[in-house]
Amino acid sequence: METEVVQAEAKGVVDRAVAVLRAGGLVAFPTDTVYGLAADPLNRAAVARIYEVKGRSTG
Repeated sequence: METEVVQAEAKGVVDRAVAVLRAGGLVAFPTDTVYGLAADPLNRAAVARIYEVKGRSTG
């Protein structure tokens, strides 16, 4: 899946984020202090991708 940058204020941004998550992709989003990283928790490949992106061991 390609990296896509979408401004938080852009029309349809929530629908796009949902589509990415449903397709097994990851979504990064700003919080008050850091960026969060989201994935479908029921999709093992997506969760494994979060570990990979963060450079963490899965076990």
